[in-house]
Amino acid sequence: MKCFADRRLLRMTERHGLKVSTAKASNGTEGEKQLAFGISIGMRMWEEQPGEEKPESVREYETVGYVVRGSAQLEVNGQTLDLKAGDSWLVPKGARHRYRILEPLTAIEATSPPQH
Repeated sequence: MKCFADRRLLRMTERHGLKVSTAKASNGTEGEKQLAFGISIGMRMWEEQPGEEKPESVREYETVGYVVRGSAQLEVNGQTLDLKAGDSWLVPKGARHRYRILEPLTAIEATSPPQH
């Protein structure tokens, strides 16, 4: 992904603001749009369709998110969270979790540290 590969751009975020237009955002390795990022936090947008349940995963970073439209279920360490437009969520660092998309979904996610 070119915007994160450019170390000069990352160093610039230490002193300057950064604007990322969704229309020009790079695609991440899992189909997400890579939005604004800094040294300690990053934001990305997911646009997902209902289908197969996502495999369970454990990440070494913390994630918070916000559902813009649609709905999904999120399982975190055995707890099921029903998410719909207007809801936000937290997946703690090291938590076992998986998502199931129930309706076409647009969600914004922030991770610390940033994932790219």
